Amino acid sequence: MGLLSILRRLKQSPDQEVRLLLLGLDNSGKTTLLKQLAAEDISHITPTQGFNIKSVQSSGFKLNVWDIGGQRKIRPYWRNYFENTDVLIYVIDSSDRKRLEETGLELAELLDEEKLAAVPLLIFANKQDLMTATPASELAESLHLHTIRDRMWQVQACSALTAEGVQDGMTWVCRNISFRKK
Repeated sequence: MGLLSILRRLKQSPDQEVRLLLLGLDNSGKTTLLKQLAAEDISHITPTQGFNIKSVQSSGFKLNVWDIGGQRKIRPYWRNYFENTDVLIYVIDSSDRKRLEETGLELAELLDEEKLAAVPLLIFANKQDLMTATPASELAESLHLHTIRDRMWQVQACSALTAEGVQDGMTWVCRNISFRKK
């Protein structure tokens, strides 16, 4: 069944549930992004020790967003959340050039995971509101994203703090949802 026919069917059954996995290094802005999506207060964000889950409505979809902590000691547990993922959202702190190699290695490992094979990938190049932010196009080039051939992918410049670019990314997500047999 093609994507267009799936989307047509979804329009007839509103609020199709979709599982989004929100990953990235600690301090990349995942929780702020999640709270922006849920229209919640972002003035008091603390590091995620385990995971947060929120359901948000977007384009006729009920998006169940799993925000998993990004501290180094938590990352080995990410694989426990891969099952039944419809879209992978990877958040990068675009202003943290020192950790660009580390975030690239983590992303490469995720893309090699069998349970995430062919799952569409949205990369939020976050913190674009900061003067030190690496432009999204430069991030894509330095992470060699042009070599990704096994899935749909998109890099979206954004600021989780101001919400700029966030809705554009979510629109892409809703257009590129991959429904896998569960």
